[in-house]
Amino acid sequence: MFTRRARLLAVGLVITLGLVGTMLVDAPTPTMTVDEVLAAPKDGMSVAVRGEVVDGTIDNATFTFVVGDANERLSVSFLDASVSNGLDDNRTIYAEGTLEYVNDAWVLHASVIKTSCPSKYEESSTSD
Repeated sequence: MFTRRARLLAVGLVITLGLVGTMLVDAPTPTMTVDEVLAAPKDGMSVAVRGEVVDGTIDNATFTFVVGDANERLSVSFLDASVSNGLDDNRTIYAEGTLEYVNDAWVLHASVIKTSCPSKYEESSTSD
């Protein structure tokens, strides 16, 4: 039905459209530390942050916790986030969302929160 030339042109067109489409898709947001995020924050900025949950800051009533270190801290709201199992104090987390300046402080409204698996860092115990 189609000539060989027409089929080759159609395949070439599909490949070209696919390549152009991949160039137009936004690259994922690079993961930043809390220090990097707070160095130049902007209201409404999309960020991906990695850090440690500050001990005693998880509040399941308000769906918030604080992530950071001794230098900088960032409040994270996980009300609308899909949270993986294992959100706990002193755990390293990865959170994606948007920054918002609320009550004189920066808050990350997370849409995704992932936690590290502690079992892969713990020493396995063997019993004889």
